[in-house]
Amino acid sequence: MFEIKAATKVFSAKQGPAISSVSFDVRNGEIVGFVGLNGAGKTTTIRIAVGVSLPTSGTVLIDGHDITQEKPQASRSIGWVPEIPNFEPNAKAWKLMRYLAGFYGIDGKEATKESKDLLASVGLSGFENRKFRTYSQGMKKRFSLAVSMLSNPQNFLFDEVLNGLDPEGIQFFRQLMMGQKKVNKAILLSSHILTEVENLADRVVFIHKGKVVKTATRDELASYAAKGTTLRIQLQNVTDDAVSYLKTLGTVQIEGNAIVLSDFEGDSSQVNAELVKRGLQVREIKHERTGLEEYFFEIIRRTDTAK
Repeated sequence: MFEIKAATKVFSAKQGPAISSVSFDVRNGEIVGFVGLNGAGKTTTIRIAVGVSLPTSGTVLIDGHDITQEKPQASRSIGWVPEIPNFEPNAKAWKLMRYLAGFYGIDGKEATKESKDLLASVGLSGFENRKFRTYSQGMKKRFSLAVSMLSNPQNFLFDEVLNGLDPEGIQFFRQLMMGQKKVNKAILLSSHILTEVENLADRVVFIHKGKVVKTATRDELASYAAKGTTLRIQLQNVTDDAVSYLKTLGTVQIEGNAIVLSDFEGDSSQVNAELVKRGLQVREIKHERTGLEEYFFEIIRRTDTAK
């Protein structure tokens, strides 16, 4: 389990805090999604959590150890896979693994065996003697995962680990996270692939402009999805009359010549008939699935509107 407690990071006084009083926890046997727009503060939060960046204030507890005061003990309990793994490009994978094992007190024959076993466990058998720079993006992330597992940590933080992966790579990490959850590990998954977050996460933490604005459980997400249908209505021209009418049926968002109508519980054919009756040219009406993506943008709209 790890707890992020009122973490604030200020890089520049002129720009204000990158994150401000960010607090949430990830419990053992749980996958927590961490979502936000680019620049919202996800990577800053994760870098503080794993101890590669110091918070301006606040702290992180890793299995009870303070990452700023007890870094050696805390670091042993956490595995981190960054979005862009960065290792010595000309080093061969298993030699680099064996070298890094030394930081965890593993050396000699044990380090060699552990390194090759871990590389095999992440699907890199047969590639141990290739230089890191020759690895594809997916292979680099698998290698980074193997490194993160050297200390058999209780906690994992994955920062956009699914970005740029092919379907096989995504499936690999999906199954790995579910497997680690089953053995009671705590997992934080930061990702822009919201469908994966929605399918995997027990809870989702939403961060916006450096602040946590919402934490939602799986039940809350399911309840939101059950509220009603979302319609995307493509018109020749969006008029005030169309907007006024559709607002009586649900929540309206205008996107160019399209109107997105959420929380709708009626008959789409009746909506089409009414719009035509009002002299509007309807190009298309289609149902869209209500899920984490819609919930995410609704929370952002509410947050920005409240300011």
